[in-house]
Amino acid sequence: MNTSTQGLTRMPLARLPGLLLTAAIAGLAIWLGTLPWMQDHGISALTLAIVIGIVIGNTAYRSMAAHADAGVGFSKATLLRAGIILYGLRLTLQDIGQVGLAGVLIDALVLCSTFALAWWLGTRLLGMDRNSALLIGAGSSICGAAAVMAAEPVVKGRAEQVAVAVATVVVFGTVAMFLYPLLYQWGVSAGWMPLDETAFGVFTGSTVHEVAQVVAAGRAISEPAADAAVIAKMVRVMMLAPFLVGLSALLARGDSCSGGERAKISIPWFAFGFIAMVGFNSLQLLPAEVVKVLVDLDTVLLAMAMAALGLTTHASALRQAGAKPMLLALLLFAWLLGGGMLINLGVRAVL
Repeated sequence: MNTSTQGLTRMPLARLPGLLLTAAIAGLAIWLGTLPWMQDHGISALTLAIVIGIVIGNTAYRSMAAHADAGVGFSKATLLRAGIILYGLRLTLQDIGQVGLAGVLIDALVLCSTFALAWWLGTRLLGMDRNSALLIGAGSSICGAAAVMAAEPVVKGRAEQVAVAVATVVVFGTVAMFLYPLLYQWGVSAGWMPLDETAFGVFTGSTVHEVAQVVAAGRAISEPAADAAVIAKMVRVMMLAPFLVGLSALLARGDSCSGGERAKISIPWFAFGFIAMVGFNSLQLLPAEVVKVLVDLDTVLLAMAMAALGLTTHASALRQAGAKPMLLALLLFAWLLGGGMLINLGVRAVL
């Protein structure tokens, strides 16, 4: 056996310790995520995976990093892309029909306005680095941690930038999960709430960060609100792929303008895989049991990617990020709440 063949043989084995570690963390996070308290408070397995990963990454992982780095890196890159592709099995094109043109337009306007605001506020007003602002904007405008992770290969963000962005999603998404039901009940009792339960569900799905948080907030209002919230959220998630392609083109154009040399567009091929999976799932060719197994596998892959991210995130880097990322996320949260309500009311008034 020549040297190159031996190298190829050793490569998968070198990844094994890291893969086992991220799989163990993912398994623990998924189990914890099934506990009633976690589900009632909208704390997903992905959130738990990165938290556990950060704890281990800043303690025990230092002594095993030399052996585990290869597998952890594989989880953070390759398994993440596979997870984003399989994420398409949670959606169908029929979901669009259930929210109608108004729901699609609301989601699109909320996404574009929130991300543009994040870019401008982060880089111009707060003086943050572009990557951090864009990652926080992606998480706030689309689907939380999954969007942050999906945008990372396009933005080329560092592990600590991704971790900070995910942290902001967790904080303000959790606040929204409790605030939205209270806001609705207060509005109804005070006589000023302009949206019914279903319309408020669309507002919730179009503005709250994580899918789990949307489900928890919707259920706290009513079943009709929860159903509308989830559908609106799924349509918003479906916009992830065109968003990534557009972002890649926009960044390449901006880099070529500033550097004088034409920058290459970093095409996120996994985004096209995501779209293809949504289209395939819409045909309903697979039995429901098979889809459920694949969705569960997707949860494992994404949890392993989040665990890997946590393992490679150092507490010192998080501290160095300072208060600006949290301030940006707060401003975006205020926009999602106030501006998102205005967008919902405006689109409904026109259509």
